[in-house]
Amino acid sequence: MTARTYRVALVELHLAVLLFGLAAVLGKAITAGALLIVFGRSAVAALTLGLGLKLQRQSLSLPQASRAGLLASGVLLAIHWLAFFHAINLSSVAVGVIGYATAPLFVVMLEPLVSGTRLRPVDSLTALAVLLGLFLVAAPDDASTRLTALGWAIFSGFSFALLTLLNRHLVQGVSFLRVAFCQQAGASACLLPVVILLREPLPGARDILLICILGLACSALAQTLFVKSLGRLRAQLASVVSGLEPVYAIVLAALLLGDRPAGLTLLGAGIVLLAVTAATRLHPAPRASDP
Repeated sequence: MTARTYRVALVELHLAVLLFGLAAVLGKAITAGALLIVFGRSAVAALTLGLGLKLQRQSLSLPQASRAGLLASGVLLAIHWLAFFHAINLSSVAVGVIGYATAPLFVVMLEPLVSGTRLRPVDSLTALAVLLGLFLVAAPDDASTRLTALGWAIFSGFSFALLTLLNRHLVQGVSFLRVAFCQQAGASACLLPVVILLREPLPGARDILLICILGLACSALAQTLFVKSLGRLRAQLASVVSGLEPVYAIVLAALLLGDRPAGLTLLGAGIVLLAVTAATRLHPAPRASDP
């Protein structure tokens, strides 16, 4: 991998995280429940990615060797999103993204167990710095709702950490577009019986439009970029860069929803930004001569 390829992967990763941040804002703006949001989002994304595969003349079938892992990743994606949007519905965008962004800590703790790599002190320090900043982001919220919402949000971060580590192995033998399609299709498929059983009411036209934007931009495009970047970047770096999502989400919430951040929120966002910048610089790009 050349230095230019490495830089392109970083840009793709940051763009994906920006779109993930937009998803939190759209999720807050949608009046439908978390179940319909996640089902609609994943269904739209699966249709979009499936069309992309067909245009590229790639197969939509699951490879036998990766079938179990891909199906498990779809379930994990659905669980992550359900917990994430439920947390946002209970409290705020800030609480949802702060809990989700604990994923770096879970990745740092779990990756050495599954890959045999050594836990580096710098990875632990940057992840802890991200966590400190994120808790400062959530501090201005109402304490009576924050703890419950934060618990759901942290669970979404844990499930996303598992998904990140699983994706790291899946992209080795399957194209990133097929991985993203299988995950989105798996998420919508496992939620469809629940939607039917609970007889969820159809969302209004405005919610349908926002869910379509979630599926197209914040899922199909963002998931593709994120999974693609994982094929060239370490899972620990990707998870720490994901800590920028609260920064993007808070800025977008201020611009689109008029939700102005408090002083502690700005302080936490600054710590997150510094930690992510440091993490990126402490994982230097490979030399041009490297494979």
